[in-house]
This record gives sequence, C-alpha cells and structure tokens, in this order.
Amino acid sequence: MSLVTLVSGGIDSTLMAVLAREVGIPQSPLFIDYGQICKEKEWQTCLGILKRYGLPDPVLMNLGGYGQLISSGLTNPRVRINEDAFLPGRNLLFILAGCAYAYQLRATAVAIGLLTEETHLFPDQTVSFISNAQHLIREAMGYPVRVVAPLMRFTKNDVLELARAKGIAGSYSCHAGVDPPCGICVSCMEIKAAEAKEG
Repeated sequence: MSLVTLVSGGIDSTLMAVLAREVGIPQSPLFIDYGQICKEKEWQTCLGILKRYGLPDPVLMNLGGYGQLISSGLTNPRVRINEDAFLPGRNLLFILAGCAYAYQLRATAVAIGLLTEETHLFPDQTVSFISNAQHLIREAMGYPVRVVAPLMRFTKNDVLELARAKGIAGSYSCHAGVDPPCGICVSCMEIKAAEAKEG
C-alpha cells in the first residue's frame, strides 16, 4: 500500500500522517490551497510539523481559484467565519485532487482526516460520502484507488488524547489564519469543546 495523505498542518491530518508512518506505509503528503483565508499559516505550519516528525515534505497543489469564486467563511473574510463555514464541495475537491495525484504517482490510496460522523456538521463528512466518492473516482479514472478515513471512528477528544500520547504538538487548526487562534471558528470551537470535556 502507498498513500497520498491530505495534510493541512492541523491536528487531525498530522496525527493521520504520523500513524501511517508508524505502520510503515509509504506516503506522499499533499497540501491543497483551495483559496482558504488561513492558507499561509497552514502551509508554514504544515512544512514545519511534517519535518519535525520525520515525514516527507508536502507538495502544494494550487486550486485557489475555487475559494475565490465559491464564497464561505473559510474563503471570504467578509463572510461569518463560523455560521457560514460550509464550503460546498470542499472535501470532494480534496478527494478528487488527492486521487488524481495518486493516479500520477501510482499510489493505491488517499487518506483524508475526517472524524466520527456522530459529530459531523456538513454532508461531506460521513461514511456514505466517502464510499460514494470512492466509487465515483474509480469510475472517473479507471484506477482502483481507495479513499480512506483512518480517524473516522475517533472523536476530537480521541484525537487530542492520542496526539498528546505520541508527543505531537505545534499543529495549527484555526480557519481565520491568525495567531493566537481566533477561538470562534468551527475548528477552534471543536478543539475548545473537546478540551472542556477533558477538563
């Protein structure tokens, strides 16, 4: 098995990449610029954190025009960052880009860092979505690439606990791209809620 790991510098994708390395799966990390407000902070964090944990350097794919045209709280600073966070097609775009890259590399799978659908907010964060996306990609490419979500049985609490156990620190998960993190975007709120449960 060889893997394209979709990475962002965030805690979920970093943990996913570290776990793949631990079981000896060759991986090619892919960072996607989809026009997100936080792109620069994510990219710099991604470069640093993957290097710190002995992972391959990520490749950047520039699809920034997507977010320039399709507006949401993730791509447009004039839109509410929390209430309007849904970016239509974002995870399908990630999977399509990752699978096209896998096709080029002849990798056998693409990994995306989705968590348990019990806490999902958007329609593209479910087991059904992953299954249907994989079927569509195989039909489109004629190539047997698998789409895997190895953290799909994990809650955010599980991710934070496992990341701490493995000594993972220094990730960045704020959609606003500010430092310190904004505390009000969906990603910040998920982490705050998970930390509150632990406390």
